Amino acid sequence: MALTGLHYAGALLVFLLITVVGLYSGKKVKSADDFNYGGRRSGTGLVVGAIVGTIVGGSCTIGTSQLAFHYGLSAWWFTLGCCLGSLVLLFFFCESLYKNDYTTLAQIIAREYGEKAGIAATILNSVGSFLSVVAQILSGIALITAVSHFNSFIAMFIVVALIFVYVVFGGIWGAGYVGIAKTILLYTAITVCGVLALYLQGGFRAFTAALPPQRYFNLFARGVAVDGGAGLSLILGILTTQVYLQVIMMSRTLRIAKNGILISAIIIPLSSIGGILVGYYMKLNYPDIIPAMALPLFILEKMPPLFAGIILATMLVTVVGTGAGMSLGISAMISTDVYKVYINKEANDRQELFVNRFSIVLILIIAAALASVNTGSLIMGWSLLSMGLRGAGAFGPICAALFLPGKIPPVYVLASMILATALVLLGKFFLPPNVDPLFLGTAGNVLTLGIGLLAGRRINRGK
Repeated sequence: MALTGLHYAGALLVFLLITVVGLYSGKKVKSADDFNYGGRRSGTGLVVGAIVGTIVGGSCTIGTSQLAFHYGLSAWWFTLGCCLGSLVLLFFFCESLYKNDYTTLAQIIAREYGEKAGIAATILNSVGSFLSVVAQILSGIALITAVSHFNSFIAMFIVVALIFVYVVFGGIWGAGYVGIAKTILLYTAITVCGVLALYLQGGFRAFTAALPPQRYFNLFARGVAVDGGAGLSLILGILTTQVYLQVIMMSRTLRIAKNGILISAIIIPLSSIGGILVGYYMKLNYPDIIPAMALPLFILEKMPPLFAGIILATMLVTVVGTGAGMSLGISAMISTDVYKVYINKEANDRQELFVNRFSIVLILIIAAALASVNTGSLIMGWSLLSMGLRGAGAFGPICAALFLPGKIPPVYVLASMILATALVLLGKFFLPPNVDPLFLGTAGNVLTLGIGLLAGRRINRGK
C-alpha cells in the first residue's frame, strides 16, 4: 500500500510536536548536570515521561507484535518484567540510591570496591546498554522499510539521525519532556490498534478459537526456563541500567522519584496488550509476512491514512526515544566514570558536555554499523541479551555495595562481574535454546560473591 499525502501529513504533525518539545527541553541545558540529571529539579510527570519514554520502545511495540506472531502471550514478558523490575527498584533501592547521591551505577561499585571494579562495571554495563541501542535501530529499520520504498541503509540513517536530534541537545530533559508527549501518543495509538484488531477478528473468542492455546495463550509458551529467564533478565536489567538511576537523581524530592516509578510500573505492561492482539490478528490473516512487519503493516493496511501517519510516526518516535535514553546512559558513564576519572579530572562543564555529546555520536555510529549486518534478526532477542548482560554482571555487586559494605574483598567482586558476563555470552551460544543464559551468568555471579563473603569473614576474624 503506497503512502498518500494524508499519511505524510499525519507523520508531519507528530514530528513537529516532538521537535517543538525537544527544542524547549534543550533550552534548559546549561551544564553537564542539566544534561545528565536535569539539574535535580524535575517533577513526577517528567520522571514518568523519562522512564516510560525509555522503557517502552521498539521492543515493547514492534518487537512484542513480532514475538506474539510466533508465541502469543509470552511476548508480554518484556513489559511484565519491566514492571516487576520497577517495583523492586521502588521498594528496595530507590531511597538508598537517592540519599547517597550516586550519579552512576559504576560509581556505587567504585566507591566500595575501588577503581578497577568501577571501570569494569562501566565497560560491561555500557556493552549491555549498547545492545539495546542496536535493538532500537533494528526496530526503526523494520518500521521504515515496511511503510516506504527506502532500503535498509537509508532507514538506518533516518533512525540514527532522529536519535541524535532527540537527545544530543536536551539530554535527560529531552528524555523527560519528549517522553511525556511520546507516552500520550503511543498509548492512544496502541489502544486503538488493539481494539481494531479485536473488532476485525470478531472479538477475543475468535482468537482463542483459531489459535492453539498452549502456544498462544500461555505466558510460558517457550518454556519456564526461557520465559522465566526473560522476566528475570528484565528485572535485573532495569535495576542495572544507568538511565534509570539518572531518572531517580533528576527528581526534586525522594517522594517524587517514588511516585514516578510507581506510576510507570503500573502503566508499562499496558503498552504491550494492543501489540499482542495485533500479532494474533496478523498471524491469522497474514501468516506469510515477515513477523517484524506485523504491527507496521497492520497500521498501514487497516487505519485511515491521516491517523495511520500519526501512529507510524509515533512508532518511530517510540523507537527513537528508547535508543536515545540508552545512549544517554552510556554517555553519562563515559563522561563521569572514564573521562573525569582517567583523562581530565579538572574538566569543566563545557568540556564534560562536549564529551557527553561526542560519546552519543560515536555510540550511534558503531550501533548503526552492527545493525546494518543484522537486519532481520529477532529484535526481542537483542533486548533480552542486553538486559541479561547488564543484570548478571552488575546486580550482585551493586547489592553487595549497598547492603553488605565492607564484607566482600574487591577482587571477588571484579571476578564475579567478568565471570557472569562471560557465562552469559557462552551460554547464548552453547546452552540449549530452552535455557536462558542469564541463569548461568547469575549463578556464577552469586557463587563468586558468596565465596568472597566467606573469605571476607575469615579476613575480618584474622584481624
